[in-house]
Amino acid sequence: MTIIIPACSECGMSNTYQYSDNFVCADCGHEWPVTQSTADTDAEPTIKDSNGNILSDGDAVVIIKDLKVKGSSITLKMGTKVKSIRLVDGDHEVDCKTDMGQFMLKACFLKKV
Repeated sequence: MTIIIPACSECGMSNTYQYSDNFVCADCGHEWPVTQSTADTDAEPTIKDSNGNILSDGDAVVIIKDLKVKGSSITLKMGTKVKSIRLVDGDHEVDCKTDMGQFMLKACFLKKV
């Protein structure tokens, strides 16, 4: 595991180093624990549905409002159940396959089943 040494949270300078279980800023002398910093950098962003439930790969969701698909006359209807979603990076966090085709949707329009 590679530990990335962050800049100091007090003064913002990048002249920091690791000393046993702490990071130390050579400029201002501020010390903070290594575990706090590595937990923040290693954590994956959580994607939540419209009710605040955490989504994960393979979940089943329901569309909570009618969604018009750009560039076509297709409308994804409210209440449509989508199985086996896949989470991806970007503006549209959910990749899914429905009867009408494959779509990328925003999680704020979905509700976990």
